[in-house]
Amino acid sequence: MVHTGACIANLLGQGGSRKYHLTWKWLRYFKNDRDRRDLITCGAAAGVAAAFRAPVGGVLFALEEAASWWRSALLWRTFFTTAIVAVVLRSLINFCRGGSCGLFGKGGLIMFDMNSVITTNNAADLLAVVLIGVLGGLLGSLYNYLVDKVLRTYSFINERGPGFRILLVITISLLTSCFAYGLPWLTQCTPCPGGLEECPTIGGSGNYKNFHCEAGQYNDLASLFLNTNDNAIRNLFISRNRYEFQISTLLIFFIGVYFLGIVTYGIAVPSGLFIPVILAGASYGRLVGRLLDPLSSLDVGLFALLGAASFLGGTMRMTVSLCIILLELTNNLLMLPLMMLVLLISKTVGDCFNKGVYDQIVELKGLPYMEAHAEAYMRHLSAGDVCSGPLIMFSGIEKVGDILHALETTGHNGFPVIDVPPFVDAAELCGLVLRSHLLVLLQRKKFTKRKVVSGSQVLRMFHAVDFAKAGLGRGLKVGDLDISEEEKEMYVDLHPITNTSPYTVVDTMSLAKAAVLFRQLALRHLCVVPKKPGSPPIVGILTRHDFMPDHVLGLYPQFRKQHHK
Repeated sequence: MVHTGACIANLLGQGGSRKYHLTWKWLRYFKNDRDRRDLITCGAAAGVAAAFRAPVGGVLFALEEAASWWRSALLWRTFFTTAIVAVVLRSLINFCRGGSCGLFGKGGLIMFDMNSVITTNNAADLLAVVLIGVLGGLLGSLYNYLVDKVLRTYSFINERGPGFRILLVITISLLTSCFAYGLPWLTQCTPCPGGLEECPTIGGSGNYKNFHCEAGQYNDLASLFLNTNDNAIRNLFISRNRYEFQISTLLIFFIGVYFLGIVTYGIAVPSGLFIPVILAGASYGRLVGRLLDPLSSLDVGLFALLGAASFLGGTMRMTVSLCIILLELTNNLLMLPLMMLVLLISKTVGDCFNKGVYDQIVELKGLPYMEAHAEAYMRHLSAGDVCSGPLIMFSGIEKVGDILHALETTGHNGFPVIDVPPFVDAAELCGLVLRSHLLVLLQRKKFTKRKVVSGSQVLRMFHAVDFAKAGLGRGLKVGDLDISEEEKEMYVDLHPITNTSPYTVVDTMSLAKAAVLFRQLALRHLCVVPKKPGSPPIVGILTRHDFMPDHVLGLYPQFRKQHHK
């Protein structure tokens, strides 16, 4: 749902879809980088709010995990989005409660209501919570390590074509079916608790699966495997009977879900991490509760909830948003202190071994994601030390052929513009011009045969929408330009489309400070200018890729040991 919400927001941010006639004029206001990022962040928050019925948790998830640049305006936008999601979701639940929506109408805004569970605890219970937190950190770090290895293996398989992707999906599907239908045969049947008319359950959903048992008995492992994810989690969280699930059942179910969650993620099906991690964590949490039954007074359902929280914290390394999401899921505010403690412990233990699973996936995909803090080795380097060259720059009035050659031979999205004599006394930095703006300017062919300053009158030929950020794959390409050899020898004035106030830093500035500035201001380009007078007007341009560890450590390998520490 997080991915779905972000995809819908990205589609709207690109102006909708002309193919499916989903375009509106008001969408043009989102055709810039900042508003498009905000819209995608709101979409991710809406996905969390819809999936877990946790509007406040969705806002905090966007703050903690989705957004790399946070400000007060984005806070109320995500809050407004999740509030709308909650209202619409509540309306749909009320509409479907009459039975006209089938299984979609079941439940309410609280998915796993544990408000009636007694949450009193003592010193022994705190030790048990610490144990669950440590287990969550250890199991979560191992889970992340194995997921990383499996994803690297799947990448080689998926690159070989669609046939191999389908074959991989079929293999994992058969393996899942063997686990779900084969493992329940290993457990013994359990007599139904007294006073329950719905045991064993008849039909596709329910809490007590008969499987192969006789009348009046149920198979507890089948009740977990052969059930919807929501019902399986509800069975683990809500304790009707302390001995509803055997210790061997919980152990087998945990191993099965733990293994299936690792091998399923990354195949060509819409599968996520939240639900498998919650299932695995709840199973070993309830298992710990059964083992510590003589020592602890906490309910086994609360142990399952704390286990789910610890495993989520150990794998995803989130704290605040997970805490609020789980509280909104269970409607039990009295669990807040224990939940905070177990999340902090599991995250701390997991951080001792590796990164969070989302950070590992981003790193595996090679996306230039900047952390909130600068690396320690960056304090020993300056901004000018990592400027990659050669630097391609344009004069304020440049030859059309030179601009076209630069666009064809490079993939740069920003170019510095330099004013040179005779228009100024000495060479100086005029500003920064974007690749997309250059393409629009060249397409209109407002050229001159001599180096002449055309001024702002050129902009009268354009509208603001012409320079708006185009949707994915819709923008102008160099191949779309039709420029003759005669036009290549002509000149064009770049001043009207140049950003004359770009963010700049001196080349002697600490790279760590430059990285923090780059991230907090959500920049795409950062111009590096010389500190010494008499030098060229610009040293280089920093982008996200220039702050990546692979680039910096490739230039200065002596800092690799410090980075791994």
